[in-house]
Amino acid sequence: MATRALSGEAISRQEAKAVLESSDMELLDLLAAAWRVRHHAFGSTVQLFFLMNAKSGLCPEDCGYCSQSKVSDAEIPRYNLLSAPKLLAAAKLAVERQSKTFCIVISARGPTEREMDAVCRIVPEIKQLYDLNICACLGLLTPEQAQRLATAGVDKVNHNLNTSARFYPEICTTHTYADRLTTLQACRTAGLELCSGGIIGMGETHDDLIDMAMELRRLNVESIPLNFLNAIDGTPLETTNRLNPRDCLRALAMMRLVNPTAEIRIAGGREIHLGSLQALGLYAANSIFVGDYLTTQGQLPEADYKMIQELGFTITRGAESAEPPTDKKIF
Repeated sequence: MATRALSGEAISRQEAKAVLESSDMELLDLLAAAWRVRHHAFGSTVQLFFLMNAKSGLCPEDCGYCSQSKVSDAEIPRYNLLSAPKLLAAAKLAVERQSKTFCIVISARGPTEREMDAVCRIVPEIKQLYDLNICACLGLLTPEQAQRLATAGVDKVNHNLNTSARFYPEICTTHTYADRLTTLQACRTAGLELCSGGIIGMGETHDDLIDMAMELRRLNVESIPLNFLNAIDGTPLETTNRLNPRDCLRALAMMRLVNPTAEIRIAGGREIHLGSLQALGLYAANSIFVGDYLTTQGQLPEADYKMIQELGFTITRGAESAEPPTDKKIF
């Protein structure tokens, strides 16, 4: 499968399912195959992303996994869009942590006119001051909004599929899977790169995970974050616990073989579900978030730098690579 993926030939659904159903005895061989494909596209580099929850809570959607949704009782900070100085301070910290991409996220069905104006004003300033790639995650977007973001200098838009079309109504009813596809198409038409992935461990089947991986391939998504459900207290999925570290590694390997040239990011929940096997995930994926997530904490940046260094990998901010920094500040 690795040889065929390297030649540009797509692996089949049956092969993807065989990866997810492989035995523990085959796990290291599977990771070695994923590594061949990952190394061909990205060498031994790791890209760091810095996530800023620019507006927290207050969301009218009912996504069952999310602590910020209207159906969540989770104890989280709730605030409107952060001021420009706070966003600039976060961007500065992203650079200090050797991030390549600064992710601006708001909790919303879609951005208000005020929020669109604020994002479009701050993006050029961040890029001028800090030379960061900008990824905006603002909810559902119209074609006009997508074009405004592109004109402002946003590089990519994150809008996750989250799961398959079949399983989507089980996790959200206030918008549809088709709505998400429409937003991704609007962003593509506007010339934006696509960042779209999903969450595993919500009760989906292997077929659902494969459907998502193949839809991402069909969309030619440039960046794929794969999250592992953090069952936050107060959310409808708070008692869901279906993952083990080996299954997480199989999912990452399958995603790499199905999407051989995409940037694949080990995203939320990696500390919980991969645990001591986190480093192995970077033989399939080539990117991680450094620091915290939206409403949950990640591991300390120093632990990420050490993990990357001990693998013999280097952090990249594009064409140039750098040794892991020694920054100890926490935002």
